[in-house]
Amino acid sequence: MRATLMYTAQDVRVEDVADPTIQQPTDAVVRIVLSCVCGSDLWPYKSLASTDNPRHMGHEFIGVVEEVGSEVRTLKPGDVVVAPFVWADNTCAYCREGLQTSCPHGGQWGVNGVDGGQGQAARVPQADGTLVKMPVSEDSELLPDLLTLSDVLCTGYHAAHTAGVQRGDNVTVIGDGAVGLSAVISARLLGAEQIILMGRHRARTDLGRDFGATDVVAERGDEGVARVRELTGGEGTRKVLECAGLKGALAQNFGVVRDGGTVSRVGAPQFTDVPFGFADFMRNITLTGGVAPARAYIEELMPHILDGTIRPGRVFDRNVSLEDIADGYRAMNDREALKALVRP
Repeated sequence: MRATLMYTAQDVRVEDVADPTIQQPTDAVVRIVLSCVCGSDLWPYKSLASTDNPRHMGHEFIGVVEEVGSEVRTLKPGDVVVAPFVWADNTCAYCREGLQTSCPHGGQWGVNGVDGGQGQAARVPQADGTLVKMPVSEDSELLPDLLTLSDVLCTGYHAAHTAGVQRGDNVTVIGDGAVGLSAVISARLLGAEQIILMGRHRARTDLGRDFGATDVVAERGDEGVARVRELTGGEGTRKVLECAGLKGALAQNFGVVRDGGTVSRVGAPQFTDVPFGFADFMRNITLTGGVAPARAYIEELMPHILDGTIRPGRVFDRNVSLEDIADGYRAMNDREALKALVRP
C-alpha cells in the first residue's frame, strides 16, 4: 500500500510499504477513506533530524473495516469507523476513568510496527476499544465533520471540559488554529456566554465568529491583555483555553485570566519551563489541561455532528490526494491552509 513517510524536516514522501495484516487476535485492518494533516505534524516537519528509518505519519483517520481478528467482538467488515489519535483497550482502569491516553495496553500510531493514519490502510491494535462505529456510509457528506472526532474537535473540547466551562461563563481562547476554533465550538456547546478569540488571521477569526466567538482580539502581548480586560470590565475571563503550545501564549494566558480563574492548556508544548511565578500563585490561578483522551469524548460529541448542531469540518480548507500530501504539509506550514484534508 501507499503511505506517508517523513525522512527529515520538510522531506515528506509517499512510498510503498507493507500491506497491513492481522497480527494479534484483537487487531482489525481498516481501509482509510479520509485522513488529514495535524498541526502537531508540523513540529517534526520543521525540525526532524535526518534518518534512514523514516517516520510513518498520521494519527487521524476514518475508514472501513476490512478484516477483524478472532477476538474482535464489536466490529465487522464493512463498518465505517473513526479512530482516535491514540489506540487503547478502553477497559483498563485508566480508560474507565476517561484517560485512554494513559492506557498501559495502548500506544501511538506510526511507531513500534503500527501503521500511521496517512496511508491507504492501517492495522488497528485493540480494535474493540479503539475504533468507534459511525452510523453513516463511507461517502457521507458528514465525513469531514466526523473526522474531527479523531483529534482536533476532541482536543478543543478537552480544553473547555478541563477548564470547567459552564453555562454563562466568559472564556478566552488563545490561538486561531484548528484546535482553537474547535475550542470555540466546544465553549459554545457548553454554554459560554462570552467567547473571546485571540488571533490575527482574519479568515480564521471570521470562521471563529461563525463557530460562536463573540469577540476577536487581534493584538498580542500587553496590548492583547489590555483589550481582553477592556472587554471584561477590567477583570479578565474566568476560563482561558490555550491552544497554541507556545511559551508566549501561555504567558499571555496569565494576563487575561481572572483572579481565581482557570487556564487549560492543550496546545502541544514546545517548551519545558512554565512561566508561573509567585505573582500568579498569589492570584489563585488553576493551571490544567494536557493531552486530550479523544476516545472519551467521541460518543458524547458525535450526536451534535449528526444532528447538524455543529459543523467542525469547516476547519478543513485544503483538499489534497494522498500522493500530494507533501503540498498539504507545505501549505499548512506556510499558513496558506488552516488544515489539510487527505483523500487516499
